[in-house]
Order: sequence, then structure tokens, then C-alpha cells
Amino acid sequence: MPELPDIATYIHALERRVVGRELLAIRIASPFLLRTVSPAPSDAAGKRVLGLRRLGKRIVFELEDELFVAVHLMIAGRLHWRPAGAKLAGKVALAAFDFDAGSLTLTEASTKKRASLAIVRGEESLADLDRGGLEPLDASLAEFRQRLESENHTLKRALTDPRLFSGIGNAYSDEILHRTRLSPAKWSTRLTGEESERLYSAVRSVLTEWTERLIAEAGDGFPEKVTAFRPGMAAHGRYGEPCPACGSPIQRIVYAENESNYCATCQTGGKLLADRSLSRLLKGDWPRTLADLEERRAGRKG
Repeated sequence: MPELPDIATYIHALERRVVGRELLAIRIASPFLLRTVSPAPSDAAGKRVLGLRRLGKRIVFELEDELFVAVHLMIAGRLHWRPAGAKLAGKVALAAFDFDAGSLTLTEASTKKRASLAIVRGEESLADLDRGGLEPLDASLAEFRQRLESENHTLKRALTDPRLFSGIGNAYSDEILHRTRLSPAKWSTRLTGEESERLYSAVRSVLTEWTERLIAEAGDGFPEKVTAFRPGMAAHGRYGEPCPACGSPIQRIVYAENESNYCATCQTGGKLLADRSLSRLLKGDWPRTLADLEERRAGRKG
């Protein structure tokens, strides 16, 4: 799922292409995409784009007459800049936003159509789409601590909960926790003051660094290779590969459609984490430490 750095990169690329221009039309190919009834897509046609903003993991187009067009890409949704009037072909095409200089197309490479489009009028209606998460790059340390400790969750869950923090998802939470050297399973209410300060600093540095990096990589082009798995990441998507800090193999926990990637040596004191279903299945056979895992692998090879 595109997260804060990805959304910021999309917005940076779109600002130079659409701000100040007239939105000629919104073409919708999938009936599942539009989640609002009124205003209609036709009400946005002919309106000039005044600006863009991020609302959680949504990209919001601010139009004339207090209209807002909010796009949520969910997991598999992606944006593409195409020549004006580009056709919406294939099952992955969901919509196009037409401008005189080009068309912004929305695709979703998944059988589960979860991407959404909402058209609302007025700031109050737009606020109804906000999940309430704290903006991590705007928050003070005190605000961050208060939000982190407001509910007792694992750090992985707390960071990715849109009601608690805005714009952080599966990928960058892994990177943040690896940099902080904290376990994804550590409880949010049990951090020391020094640990919560480290986490706050890592949230800000990881998100800022990756935003700057992705914008620089896109340059004057449009970001077409938006992915959760990027070269240069320390933990996310690197299961089995050496940790860049210590060389131990990166571990993972898979649950539903998400996963946690972590270094047992750097983050959990050598202990292996297990999801509940796998632990229940293996019971006493589950290796408890990285050393146990290596011994079992060595035994199989022998």
C-alpha cells in the first residue's frame, strides 16, 4: 500500500502537472470505485485545481467551489500520467482524470477492487474521511508519546493504525522499528522514555529520508514504480537476507495480508517471533531463538 513517502511523491509530481489547470472530466470504468453519491463526478468537470494535499493515505484534489476529490489507492492502486484522452483499457483500469495537458489514470492490479474515489463539498465533509491519525512529521515528542500510549498495542500495530498515526503502513513501520532496534511485538505502553524518543526520531527520519529519496528518483518524470519493496530498505521485503547492521538473516511474521520483517539480533535479543496460528500449530517444535533455528537448519543439511 502506498504510504506517506509514496503519496508525497505522487503529489509532488502532480502539482507541476495539474495545479491551476481545469479538470475537464472524470471517467470512471469501475462501478465499485466511487464511494459517494453527491456531488457527482460531472460536478467536478470544468473546475480548476487549486491545490493538492495528503489526507492519511489519500490524495486530495482541491477544486473550485469547495469541491474535493479524494483518491485512496489501498494496496494495489497506482497512478499513471498518460497523454490526454488516454483510453481506459483492461480490467485493471478504474478511472481517468482528464486535463488538457494529459490524463491521470488510476489502475488496480488486484481482483479485489479496494481503491476508492470520494467527491465531497466543503472542509467539514472532507474531514469526515479523516481516520484521525496524528501527522508524524508535524507532531511534537509529547504529542507522539501521548498518542503512542493512548492504547496498548504492539508497536507494529500502533504505528500502522490510521486512527493513531497518519500515513504509516506495513513497509515503513518495518524500517522505523529496525532503525530504532525495537521489537515489532513490544507493547506501546511499556516503552521507556529513551525508547519512545528514539522511536519518535526514527519515524521522522525514515519518512523524511524516503520521501526525499523517492522524489529525487522520480526527477521530472512521473513516479511509475511505486512499490513497497525497494532496494536500500533495511528490513522490509528482505526475509532471509542479511541485516545491513549485523549480518543476521532478516526474519518475518506473516498474518493476513500483512507481514512484519525484523532482525532478531538487533531488535528482539535473538528471540524469534511467531504468529499465533503458527505457534499453535508447531507448539513445542517452534524454534525460540535464532540459534535454535540455525541448529535445525544445520541438522537438516547434515
